[in-house]
Amino acid sequence: MDEEYDVIVLGTGLKECILSGLLSVDGLKVLHMDRNDYYGGESTSLNLIQLWKKFRGDDKPPEHLGSSREYNVDMIPKFMMANGTLVRVLIHTDVTKYLNFKAVDGSFVYNKGKIHKVPATDVEALRSPLMGLFEKRPARKFFIYVQDYEENDPKFHEGLDLNKVTAREVISKYGLEDNTVDFIGHALALHKDDSYLDEPAMGFVKKMEVSVVCSCTDLSGDNNATALTLYMLHLNLQGFARLSAVYGGTYMLHKPECKVEFDGDGKVYGVTSEGETAKGKKIVCDPSYLPDKVKKVGRVARAICIMSHPIPKTSDSHSVQVILPQKQLARKSDMYLFCCSYAHNIAPKGKYIAFVSTEAETDHPETELQPGIELLGPVDETFFDIYDRYEPTNKDIDDKCYISTSYDATTHFESTVTGVIAMYSRITGKELDLTVDLSAASAAANE
Repeated sequence: MDEEYDVIVLGTGLKECILSGLLSVDGLKVLHMDRNDYYGGESTSLNLIQLWKKFRGDDKPPEHLGSSREYNVDMIPKFMMANGTLVRVLIHTDVTKYLNFKAVDGSFVYNKGKIHKVPATDVEALRSPLMGLFEKRPARKFFIYVQDYEENDPKFHEGLDLNKVTAREVISKYGLEDNTVDFIGHALALHKDDSYLDEPAMGFVKKMEVSVVCSCTDLSGDNNATALTLYMLHLNLQGFARLSAVYGGTYMLHKPECKVEFDGDGKVYGVTSEGETAKGKKIVCDPSYLPDKVKKVGRVARAICIMSHPIPKTSDSHSVQVILPQKQLARKSDMYLFCCSYAHNIAPKGKYIAFVSTEAETDHPETELQPGIELLGPVDETFFDIYDRYEPTNKDIDDKCYISTSYDATTHFESTVTGVIAMYSRITGKELDLTVDLSAASAAANE
């Protein structure tokens, strides 16, 4: 402990582990500490007994649910977009060699009271029941526009400056109806609400490209827009932790208190635990370590469900996400369904784990989440929960404390990793180069 570090990282959630790995690769001297005796923090994974203890007290789970040690339930489960930012970070850092991947069976959207597969190409769009006969042709043209769009080549712009026109104006050019806009904006571009419609269209189109441009093969070896790590999120955590250790990072778990120390000017100079102080030039942490420097910005309501079958109307998929756009439920924000199964080594044979989550708008998650729960069919056990979301309020350029935001309700990593990359740039003063050949990386990952 009596050493000086370039960066001290507090907490072993995914965001903190990614940053620890990236900073160690950059040659910085990193100390990574956690008050808990396990990895993950709020994004940890629990076996059945731990899950039962967290939500039901000291009760023992019923025997019909199977062996506790066969359960590995993520508290913050998320999918990776095969063309998304997290995959590029994994490839950039070579963490892929520590992980195994499996393609997600399907991505679906709730529309007019039914679950539909999300079309990810112009061909699928023509076949999709989400659109009427006369709308499929303009929708196909829009999909082709997104697939072909190149920011630096005006011949693909069709006269639109996406940094000036809004997403609403681009959509209007193609004459798409509200229900089509709903699934495109929320299930493909992955926007959490409709505020994007009145913002510059560049961000909307860039997000569309992640889902629509799936001509490359993902890391699992299948053509799909989404992928999942076998054994779930905690192996991502440990993969980045191992990366940090390989590049000289030091890990200390079960370090009580972890008090952040400041000098007279309010600038951080270290962390004290068990009477020892490790000196550090910068601190990276989750909101729980510096509660006086964050503010509450919302809450996430969620239900964790153990089932003995896949979600109905999803083609018997073992892994699936279903997005319920806000308009379809008359809400202010979207609702999300996430499901995976024993095929991903997270539950005993025959068991499925489903999550229903949304930005909380009431104090009653049981009622608020009911539209999503009703889509699951019979459920063996359900655990309800609400947790607060926090954002930093400090000026990290002054106090050198870089605080992550809490995890949102989404079923994918895009917003999570975007925040991590922004933190990396503020910490190091440089941009992270994530230019990678996904096709070559896929071939290497499957050797």
